[in-house]
Amino acid sequence: MSPPLRRKRSARFTEIALEANVSVSTVDRVLNERGSVSDDARRRVIEAARTLAIPRVLPETRHGLVHIDILVSDHGTPFVQRLEQAVRQAVALLPGHIVVHQQMIGLEDEDAFERAILAPPYARAGLVALAPRTPRILAALAAAIGRGEALSTMVNDLPELPPHHFAGIDNVRAGRTAGYWLGRLARRRGSVLVLPGLRTVPAHEDRMRGCADALREFFPTMQVLVSPETREDPDLCYRYVSSALKGEMPGQRAPLVGVYDTAYGSTGIEPALRGAGMAGKVAWIGHEMLDRHRQYLAERSLDMVIDQNPDGQVRSALQHVLFRCGLIDSAPRPGLHAFELFTLPNMRMEPYLDP
Repeated sequence: MSPPLRRKRSARFTEIALEANVSVSTVDRVLNERGSVSDDARRRVIEAARTLAIPRVLPETRHGLVHIDILVSDHGTPFVQRLEQAVRQAVALLPGHIVVHQQMIGLEDEDAFERAILAPPYARAGLVALAPRTPRILAALAAAIGRGEALSTMVNDLPELPPHHFAGIDNVRAGRTAGYWLGRLARRRGSVLVLPGLRTVPAHEDRMRGCADALREFFPTMQVLVSPETREDPDLCYRYVSSALKGEMPGQRAPLVGVYDTAYGSTGIEPALRGAGMAGKVAWIGHEMLDRHRQYLAERSLDMVIDQNPDGQVRSALQHVLFRCGLIDSAPRPGLHAFELFTLPNMRMEPYLDP
């Protein structure tokens, strides 16, 4: 029995050329990566080869370096350190022609953040941003989208922008979860102190609103106290918790039975509770699994931590940008990222930050 005839390579190239509406010589230059071809023709040839299921390793749709920025509004907190660590680990897995530039920009430096969005010193294909919600930053991000750049936002949802990818959690539901569990853990009537971090950080505002709504819905006899913004300053957190423990917060009518920190103020909250002899007696829920929070959970002064999984957010954000740039075939799973709840029995024992 004679072996089946093999189709000539040129026949497959002809099929690809017809599908992509280019010449056979262009197909040869693209698939064998020799000679100069326009980006558009290169993309059409590779997409045609994928459509026809050509049994060979295909080159990338883009030729040359692909630049992606990751811009982070640096709060100077361990969570931002976890995020920075997650970026380093994710970028280490990318091929060399994908160049990721991570910039940590001071929380108050709106000028630098705007410049980084509007004037990158290279042709940028995509952008990942943990950005504050200010008119100038929103306008700059909208301009980047208008230029055709792929955008993913992390942590802060910015619905005012044109359509883009949000690789974050539902912060309102996270706040509602905190409010529900504070009511359950308190086991008595009283007041719950909510500590908002920064008004320019939408995540903190959403968590505060969600917590207050859940307490009023499920535990209407609880009094909700909202402090001025803490700006993630331990001294301010210490002051507000101490005032609430003494019954001295404005409008306070009942003793303190719960604390919800929407941001990072635990190094002020814990000494205030411990100094008043109330550590473990006042229910306390915070955000992000950090090494210090592992210690507070172990000491039973902190009851629960809501973690937004920065590693997962970074992977989702980069996956969206790479997909939009035509560098990978699969988009991230649709929908918001899931948050996790940690207590003493299920917390991770290993350090969260590399030494």
